[in-house]
Amino acid sequence: MSVTLPTLIQKVTNASSVNQLCGHYMDAAGELFGSQHWGIYIHDWAGQQGTIHLQGLPDSFIDYYSKVGAALDKVMEYVVCHHAPAHEQIIFTEATWKQSELYQIGCGKIYDHEHIMTGPIVGEGRLIGTVQFARTSGNPAYNTQDLLQLSAICAHLSAKLALLRSQHELFVPKPKISLTPRELQMAALVAKGLTNAEIAAELWISQNTVKQTLKRIFRKLDVSARAEMVARLQLSRVCH
Repeated sequence: MSVTLPTLIQKVTNASSVNQLCGHYMDAAGELFGSQHWGIYIHDWAGQQGTIHLQGLPDSFIDYYSKVGAALDKVMEYVVCHHAPAHEQIIFTEATWKQSELYQIGCGKIYDHEHIMTGPIVGEGRLIGTVQFARTSGNPAYNTQDLLQLSAICAHLSAKLALLRSQHELFVPKPKISLTPRELQMAALVAKGLTNAEIAAELWISQNTVKQTLKRIFRKLDVSARAEMVARLQLSRVCH
């Protein structure tokens, strides 16, 4: 039985936990959107670790994306800024997509992401997660119909996640995040994609100081990668 939009929406709506929500989504989303690679990422909340599910990709992709891809991903940047789904053709022409850093040094050449599409999961006015899709070589690009369907799915994912959280399914007391002005300044530079050396030059400090400060920020935010840090803080500089 083929997957339809109403079928996936019903599965999402009927989920009784975040894990079940992600499971139902992952079981059906790839077929619905004709994708060979797909995933869902829900940011950490109320002391709970973030949730990442991937299909069709090796575990190494998570490490690659957090260290390299996130800083180059203009589609994700669009989604973060506009809280709306996007595929590569919204940002690039076909030629400029193939020439982009994201395509050339990872997603396209290594992982065969010929076409990509990302959608937002939102709550309380901010991004609290994303869904991602990729089609491999020989498959058509995503189109307007795909974006319309993804908008619908993201709306239902956002609503269901908000309901689950309101029911305290994930609730534990959340400590206040307190970063110093210097730490916030450094986090903003990370969000711009600067390397440790570039941050050191910008702030007139040593690279070792940058490294130690980032470690301190990671501990405060309970994250292990730059992309997680940026997502956690939801820095508005990403949109500028």
